[in-house]
Amino acid sequence: MNYHIDKNAPQSAYLQLYHRLRDDIVAGVYPHGGKLPSKRLLAESAGVSLVTAEHAYAILCDEGYLESRERSGYFVAYRAGDCFPGAGGEQPAPAAELRAAQGEFPFSVLARTMRRVLSDYGEALLVKSPNNGCAALRQALSDYLARSRGIRVRPSQIVIGSGAEYLYGLIVQLLGRERVYALENPSYEKIRRVYEANGVRCDALRLGRDGIRTDELARTEATVLHVTPFHSFPSGVTASAGKRAEYIRWAAQRGGFIVEDDFDSEFSLSSKAEDTVFSLEPERSVLYLNTFSKTIAPAIRVGYMVLPAALPERFEAAVGFYSCTVPLFEQYVLAELLRSGDFERHLNRVRRKRRRQ
Repeated sequence: MNYHIDKNAPQSAYLQLYHRLRDDIVAGVYPHGGKLPSKRLLAESAGVSLVTAEHAYAILCDEGYLESRERSGYFVAYRAGDCFPGAGGEQPAPAAELRAAQGEFPFSVLARTMRRVLSDYGEALLVKSPNNGCAALRQALSDYLARSRGIRVRPSQIVIGSGAEYLYGLIVQLLGRERVYALENPSYEKIRRVYEANGVRCDALRLGRDGIRTDELARTEATVLHVTPFHSFPSGVTASAGKRAEYIRWAAQRGGFIVEDDFDSEFSLSSKAEDTVFSLEPERSVLYLNTFSKTIAPAIRVGYMVLPAALPERFEAAVGFYSCTVPLFEQYVLAELLRSGDFERHLNRVRRKRRRQ
């Protein structure tokens, strides 16, 4: 082990050390399951501080190359099958590195989890999923939402589906096509198109600096309000605490509902998780939606909907007969990522990177 750190290089010492260790792990210098030098030995060998060595190891653990075992040290978690190298063992293409830098989930961690699920569940993955999603994923989501978002619900309130667009269709069938659905103006164009394709009349309500304008909420005939309270696209507007409370009062006065489309708040730079509208009124009027397409990868077409306490029986009667559109394999993989902490470690890593930018 001889890692030369160039103190005059533009790249920081911990990143130089990280890249050299990663390259040796990928090349098989340290085989799967092998133990790496202690932080102190690594620091002395490379001529860097203990903090620098610890930082390099922490990134490798975050990205799935290593795993830390209490009182034992650092061990290689990476296998050659965790990626698809080119001829001659070339490193991943720059495009793949760019995607990772933009916040996609580490592929090595995802591949390792997939192998574990295949090994643990075997042929049980071939059976049909329960209509609302498998119990393992709904329980894992219930636990995750409670500890990270302040949303405390039973697994029976959670519905799994193949992305937000599919769930919009279920919402229309649950709440009814005779209602007017109010959308933010501007908003993501596909939201309107999906609702209109389901036979719904939409009303676009103009946004102000802190959310939908009060006069717009007053004038509309809508009884369903579809909002993206955090970083609404494309405006970037985030609803204030007062505005979120106003949305809830609006729904209560009309006997209406709020569809909270929470697609971006998990990458908030705040040290405190953004308050959801659902967490302010979990009993009757708010339906909460989120997906894994942004937090893990666009190819993960899995979304989930959290029903308020008053709606699960109504949902079951109206649309509970639909089969779940997500294969069991993907559901168990997501459940394992949530249970193991890998998902939240990824979110924290992306937040730290964005704070430094």
